[in-house]
Amino acid sequence: MADDARLQNARETIESLNDLSQLLQTGLDKQTLSICVGMIEAGANPDALAAVIKELRREKDRAAL
Repeated sequence: MADDARLQNARETIESLNDLSQLLQTGLDKQTLSICVGMIEAGANPDALAAVIKELRREKDRAAL
């Protein structure tokens, strides 16, 4: 039963983060947000993660030219 509660809590957290992400127009979908949360929970530096996401977007934009 505790696992069900944890799973529900995780889903609600991702839903809330997704709502906030959409309001801030981050362009991150639920799957990407879930991956980012998991990485941060595993010890990744949030600022470094944000910098990597920004750099990947710049690379994608450059490749599209």
